[in-house]
Amino acid sequence: MNHTPLRTVLSCTLLVMSLGAGATACLGDGGSPLAEKPYDATGQIAFNDPGKGKADPDKPLEITVKDDGVRITDVTAVDEDGRRLAGELSADGSRWHNTAPMAAGTRYTVRVSTENEDGAPGARTLTFETAATQKVLKVTFGPEKGTYGVGQPVTAELGAAVEDKAARAVVERALRVESEPAVEGSWHWVDGKNLHYRPKDYWPAGTVVRVHSNLKGIKVGKGLYGGNSAPLSLAIGDRIEALTDAAAHRMTVKRNGEVIKTIPVTTGKPGFATRNGIKVVLGKEYFVRMRGSTVGIPEGSDDAYDLPVYYATRVTWSGEYVHAAPWSVGSQGFANVSHGCTGMSTANASWFYDTIRKGDIVEVVGSLGSAMQPFGNGFGDWNLTWDKWRNGSALLTGMLDSGPTDTARLRPQV
Repeated sequence: MNHTPLRTVLSCTLLVMSLGAGATACLGDGGSPLAEKPYDATGQIAFNDPGKGKADPDKPLEITVKDDGVRITDVTAVDEDGRRLAGELSADGSRWHNTAPMAAGTRYTVRVSTENEDGAPGARTLTFETAATQKVLKVTFGPEKGTYGVGQPVTAELGAAVEDKAARAVVERALRVESEPAVEGSWHWVDGKNLHYRPKDYWPAGTVVRVHSNLKGIKVGKGLYGGNSAPLSLAIGDRIEALTDAAAHRMTVKRNGEVIKTIPVTTGKPGFATRNGIKVVLGKEYFVRMRGSTVGIPEGSDDAYDLPVYYATRVTWSGEYVHAAPWSVGSQGFANVSHGCTGMSTANASWFYDTIRKGDIVEVVGSLGSAMQPFGNGFGDWNLTWDKWRNGSALLTGMLDSGPTDTARLRPQV
């Protein structure tokens, strides 16, 4: 048996008892002013309307009442990308103005709700465009679309340097990184034109990462507004980690936590010791001609070299690779004799080359070399602690780690 009609009758009956006029409410005959269709309040509301021209985004948008018997009850201003313009309504309902800058080069729809002295609702809708700007800040995301290892940071390169802290906060707030599964992460300002984004821990294997900018038209600084930026989508593959113990002359390679190969290696000899720390694979080159002169070693000196190198996996921009070194097989597993690279047999280097991908982790421990720097020579991002990484954010600097709150702040829903 269907009891829905009975519940409807009871609802109307209760409404009659509570309002004293419930029958008109259920029947919808317009007995209450709140049930009336809003009247056209055009003659009662004034805008600083640009008319046939385009509004200056640097000037405030003001909405006022022209009739003492009318008050504004609500205002929503939304641009063509669905972004709401923040504003403030006076206590007496006589004036509304925006509290955040309007976007440049966009179209706004403004809906104003009013109420007259009899309680009847009114409404007016206005549409207008804001003028474009000559100074546009473009954002280019990286790396290129594809599948990467769990250590791959997301990069954002700005078309102009942004140094002001408040302006950096505007930019960072508009750069959105979303992932499935969701993870805690943060942007870090490398310098005025470059930001890197990484999670607190390595990306989980199988993660899908989506990056986009909501900066279009948004005011960044005086005369500078955000421009269009292409979104980016990345896939994260298996968790591949190669740990090189320079003191033990061994590399241990893991896939998703399981050891899949142990390789005898040689690393940098005294004076050319391999950097300690976590490095992210930058790329792979089947053949590289390696010459000592490119790293400051004079030709003709005892340390000079000019070698054809195969199966070269790059981990720094300055020329550190994991590669085949058939000339040092006798030292691999026993001594460090290279000029800073990690050398192994041709067969092992071929296997490593086929197994590794951009974004995978190569970590070196036990070397007498210096530490891998976080920036400037590849992706050393993971050598910063999470607290230090967060301190490079314009939004999170100095804040305590609050877990899920950061995720919501960095990836708000539009």
